[in-house]
Amino acid sequence: MDLVTILAQAETTTREAAKEGIVSTILNFIWEQATSLRPVEVLTFICFGTVCLFYGWRVFKILATECFAIGGFLLGWWANKELVRGNGVWLGAISAGLFAFMSIPLLRVGVMLLGAAAGAVLTSAGWYALQMPTQHIWAGAAIGAIAGGMISFIVFKIAVMLFTSLLGSTMIVVGVLAVLYKYMDAAERLQELVFNEKWFLPLMLAVPMAVGIIFQNKFIKGAKDWTV
Repeated sequence: MDLVTILAQAETTTREAAKEGIVSTILNFIWEQATSLRPVEVLTFICFGTVCLFYGWRVFKILATECFAIGGFLLGWWANKELVRGNGVWLGAISAGLFAFMSIPLLRVGVMLLGAAAGAVLTSAGWYALQMPTQHIWAGAAIGAIAGGMISFIVFKIAVMLFTSLLGSTMIVVGVLAVLYKYMDAAERLQELVFNEKWFLPLMLAVPMAVGIIFQNKFIKGAKDWTV
């Protein structure tokens, strides 16, 4: 085996390990958040998540602005870490304010992007739950992003329901995991389910999200004063 082949195989292995690491990083992040929440924070997550799940369509403009502000802050923080190496808080705050300001006149576009992001999360979660190769999970995410973006572009309210239901479901799942971990004496079994059973987290995320979409669609149809 020549040197070129060895280097090519090594590069492929490194890329696959990095992609596997992305999944592990996400799982570890969710687990750390769930196990570090205090009782008041758990209640806040579950209560606010429930509001987003069922009534996100009423406050989607605020939620969209907040999502873009958070994204702007993270982008500013990353830019500080990788490029500027200055005060990360100030750069993140400026970036957050800029993104929040830009999201107001570009609200419809922003919501469509959030709908596409929700589609990407859903399909990548399904990809993971079906135990397909995690090194190619980006393909599942890309399919979901394209589908979610197209559907959101055609029917705007679907974008609203997708991202608000996903946001609410995620917060509820984190809160429920915290309750099970701290108060139900199921820490070891819960950790095994989260890290070893690939269907567990996607199913926990999908069930409340589906319920939220069904109810939001019903509420929107019954609200004649709802405008976008």
